[in-house]
Amino acid sequence: MKYYEVTVDTTSEASELVAEILTEAGSNGIGIYDKNDLADLADSGIVWDYMEEHLIEKDGKAQVKGYFEEENFPITQKDIEERLQFLKENCPFDYGTLSLTVGVVDDCDWIESWKQYYKPIKAGRVTIVPEWIEYVPQDGEYIVKIDPGMAFGTGEHESTKMCLDLLQSLGMEGKSVIDVGTGSGILALAAAKLGAEHVEAYDIDDNAVKSAKENCALNNLDDKIIVANANLLDKTAGKFDVVLANITADVLITLARSLGNYMKKDGIVIISGIILKREDDVKNAFEEAGFSVFERINKGEWVAFGLTK
Repeated sequence: MKYYEVTVDTTSEASELVAEILTEAGSNGIGIYDKNDLADLADSGIVWDYMEEHLIEKDGKAQVKGYFEEENFPITQKDIEERLQFLKENCPFDYGTLSLTVGVVDDCDWIESWKQYYKPIKAGRVTIVPEWIEYVPQDGEYIVKIDPGMAFGTGEHESTKMCLDLLQSLGMEGKSVIDVGTGSGILALAAAKLGAEHVEAYDIDDNAVKSAKENCALNNLDDKIIVANANLLDKTAGKFDVVLANITADVLITLARSLGNYMKKDGIVIISGIILKREDDVKNAFEEAGFSVFERINKGEWVAFGLTK
C-alpha cells in the first residue's frame, strides 16, 4: 500500500504545533527532525556514539513529517494547508516557512522511517524512552516507555518537560493524581513511576485514550492508572493531592474556578501549555479563583505554574 509523506518545514518552537496539525488531519504516524534535539541529546550524556559536529549545531529549524493514506488525500492536503495558514496568522512566535512538500512511500518504509525521529528524552530523574529502543537505566532513573501512536505527547515539548520538573520537585510518593487532557499518558505514567499511589487520566480524544491505555500496559501500570474518555473533569468526583492540566490557555482559564473542587486540602495544581503571550490571562484567572502561584517555570515560549489554594 502506498502512503503520502507530507513534510512541513518549521522551527523547533513550532514543531509540536505542526505535529498536532498533521495528527488532527489524520496522519498514521508523526516524525519530527530537529537539530536542537540532537544537540540536547549530545549534551545529556545519554548517547555515547560519535556524532558529526554539523549534525548537532543548533539552528532553530525543524521538519515534521506525517503519513497519509491515498484515499481522499487531495481533500486532506487542502485541510492541512488551511490549518497551516491559520497557524501563520495566529502563532505568537517564529514558525519558520511552513512550506509543505509531498512524496509517496510504501507502508513498510514509513512505518520504520517515522520511528527514527524519536529518541530517549531526559527530564531530571525521568527518561521517556520509545518502546522500540533498548535503554539501560542508570541508578535512580525512572523509565517511562512510550509508543506515542496518534496521540499528542512524546515528552519533547517544553510544556511536558516543565510538568515533569514540577512533579519531581513535589515528590509523588503515596499521592493521588489526576491528569486532565492526558494525551499519550506521559505525565500520568511519570507520576505513577515516581510513586503516586492512585492516578486517573482523562482525554476527550479516542486516539489519545487508546494510546494512553496501551502505554499503561507497556509500563505494567494498568492496575495503578485509570484511563478514560472524558471531557475534562466530567467523569471524576474524587479529590486529589495533585491536579495536572497540560492544555491550552483558553481551556485552563475555563477550568480555573472548578479545579479547586477536585483538590484535597493542601493539594497542588500544575498547569502548563501556556504561551508567554497568554501568561497573565491564565495567572489572573487562577488568582481570581483563589489560587496562589508557588512556582513558575519558563522554557522557550512556554510557561508552567505550580499553584496552591
